Amino acid sequence: MSYLTRQWYACLLGLAVLSAPVAAQEFRVGFVNTDRIFREANTAKAAQTKLEQEFSRREKELAELGNALKTASERFEREAPTLPETQRMSRQRQLVEQDRDFQRKRREFQEDLNARKNEELQQVLDRANRVVRQVAEQEKYDLILQEAVYINPKHDITEKVIKALNASK
Repeated sequence: MSYLTRQWYACLLGLAVLSAPVAAQEFRVGFVNTDRIFREANTAKAAQTKLEQEFSRREKELAELGNALKTASERFEREAPTLPETQRMSRQRQLVEQDRDFQRKRREFQEDLNARKNEELQQVLDRANRVVRQVAEQEKYDLILQEAVYINPKHDITEKVIKALNASK
C-alpha cells in the first residue's frame, strides 16, 4: 500500500470514529491555569513570603555593596585627574576587584534565589497536582490540561483547585 493510500484509510478511520454515536458517558475535559495558582493560592503566597524573608538580608547587603561601589567609582572619576599615576592605577585596580566581587556575589545570590524558588514552586505544584487529581476524580473528569493555546472558560477549574488548596492544610 502506498503512503497516500494509508493516509486516506487513516482519515476515513478517523472520520468513522468521530462520527460514531457518542456513548452514554460524556468525555469531560478541564483546564487548570498554573500561573494563576502560583499567584493566588495561599501556599504559593506563603512560599513567596518565606523566600522574601530568607533572602532579604542578602539582597540588602548586595544593594549596600552596589551603592558603595557606585560611590567609590564616582569619587574616583572626580579625583582621577589630580591623582599621581601610581595611585590612580592602584585605585582603579581596587575598583575593578570590588566590581568583580560584587558581580560574583550578585550572580551567586541570583543562583541561590532561583534554586530555592524552584524548590518552593515545585512543592506548591506537587500539592496543586494532588488537589487537581482529587477534583478530577470527584467530578469525574477524564482529562485535565495545564497548558493550552485556547480554552473555553466553562472548562476552567482553576478556581475550584485554588479553593481546595486554600482549604487544605
